Amino acid sequence: QQRCQVFYTGRVQGVGFRYTTAHIAARFDVTGFVRNLADGRVEVVAEGRREELTAFFSEVSERMAHYIRSTAVDCRAATGEFHDFSIRH
Repeated sequence: QQRCQVFYTGRVQGVGFRYTTAHIAARFDVTGFVRNLADGRVEVVAEGRREELTAFFSEVSERMAHYIRSTAVDCRAATGEFHDFSIRH
């Protein structure tokens, strides 16, 4: 199990990014959250098997590509703290 924290920059707030990400997450075996940050970025933290995370983040990047300017990714061992995938406010 892995945990990936991804920061998306660009025009990623006010465009349905969180809703789309949560909708995509429901189709994968991942847990975690998505939230807007005060500096205009969107943060996604997700845990799951490496293959699931890769597929999940690939689909997010593909579906939201025209809004994303850059992506910063940090992956490490999962903590197991999440039970589902949610939108945080």
